[in-house]
Amino acid sequence: MMNVVRENVDALNAILKITVKSEDYQQKVDDTLKDYRKKVNMPGFRPGHVPKGLIQKQYGKSVLMDELNRVVNTSLQSYLTENNVEILGNPIPKADTEVEGDFNKPGDFEFTYQIGLAPEVKVSLSKKNKFDYLKVKVDKDLIDKQIDDLRRRYGKLISSEEVSDNDLILAQFVELNDDESIKEGGILHSSTVSMEFINDKKVVKALKGQKPGFKMIVDPATVSRGGKDTAAMLGIEEAALEATSDKFQLTITEVKGMELAELNVELFDKLFGEGVVGDEKALRERVKADLAGMFINDSDRMLTRSVYDDLLDKTKMELPDEFLKRWIKLSNEKEITDEEIERDYENYAKSLKWQLIQGNIFKTNDIKLENEEVINYTKGLLVNNYSQYGMPAPEDKELTASAVELLKNQEEANRVYDMLAEQKLTAYFKESVKLNEKEISYDDFVALAQG
Repeated sequence: MMNVVRENVDALNAILKITVKSEDYQQKVDDTLKDYRKKVNMPGFRPGHVPKGLIQKQYGKSVLMDELNRVVNTSLQSYLTENNVEILGNPIPKADTEVEGDFNKPGDFEFTYQIGLAPEVKVSLSKKNKFDYLKVKVDKDLIDKQIDDLRRRYGKLISSEEVSDNDLILAQFVELNDDESIKEGGILHSSTVSMEFINDKKVVKALKGQKPGFKMIVDPATVSRGGKDTAAMLGIEEAALEATSDKFQLTITEVKGMELAELNVELFDKLFGEGVVGDEKALRERVKADLAGMFINDSDRMLTRSVYDDLLDKTKMELPDEFLKRWIKLSNEKEITDEEIERDYENYAKSLKWQLIQGNIFKTNDIKLENEEVINYTKGLLVNNYSQYGMPAPEDKELTASAVELLKNQEEANRVYDMLAEQKLTAYFKESVKLNEKEISYDDFVALAQG
């Protein structure tokens, strides 16, 4: 290994000076130039017979620089690994410092690099730390609503005489001019409108109780969910919406209501499997348990968020800020200004501090992400994807192959590792701190979970 000398600037910054002697690089440079001589095509010379001096003149400096760069990077990484130096980012050339050495007359070279040192982090969690563990209060109203949703899922549409809250309206849309006359060559399209998705209270009030044949002027955006949904309702491309009138004549042609499925053994078997639920009382108990389980992931996520905020606030650490700002600028693929770095640095520093806290927790408590565990977790994600589309998962061998293939994608692999790491972190939090279980209403729970 090359000679590496460390000079500490302060507790968070240091300088590394790497001395490279000619014997560290010369043989490799010579070998590379010999290889160039064999392969290069140069006018006036047969392949393999280009004069050595010409090869040296044309390629010598670039080959030397490439080899020095490789040697220095290898030396830096070896030094950091062998001396257990924990750094942030990567080593970067020291500002306003020239490489000592002559590229035209190669001999010894000295390179000077800056490194940002990771601060010491100590995370302490115990039963003395108390956190609310929020759970949904599964009351009669919530159970009733869930049962209605299940009955609606297995119900059937029937014709209704007039529009009510959750009905489906079959309607004709005719595009109008500003004076509300029918637009010549305008849009004429039949579609459906779902009452439960209309957010405009005035429109809901105007439609409720109406019968087929009723006409009213509407803005299509008020009876749809906007964007693609509005365009699909009018039978046009989304890009055409901008040039489309916001006045349409809506004519109700038919009203469809949902007849809820009956609460009987046939429905119970469809929902939960044959013989699992036998009567309405058992149904309500099963729905209550399913609802409680449905929100566990959200409860866990909110707990992790609370502990995360608390640890970030109470775990004191300093970062080598100026080094990191310069490293961000040098390592960014796209050119980035000092103003942009300053603007985003607080969020970057917060994310980095959390990585250090999480790393300390994993190291101190010997929490690891083993390869087999990652593959099994990925297989579980794939099985869930299949079930969402109502498809059976493939055999284990094929599933394993799919998981391995997915993990070859670095972006997907990072996502999987982050999800598994958070799952392990949450489990650690639940075991380590004192949980104050607190039931809140469904609406309050959803509002907090989305916050």
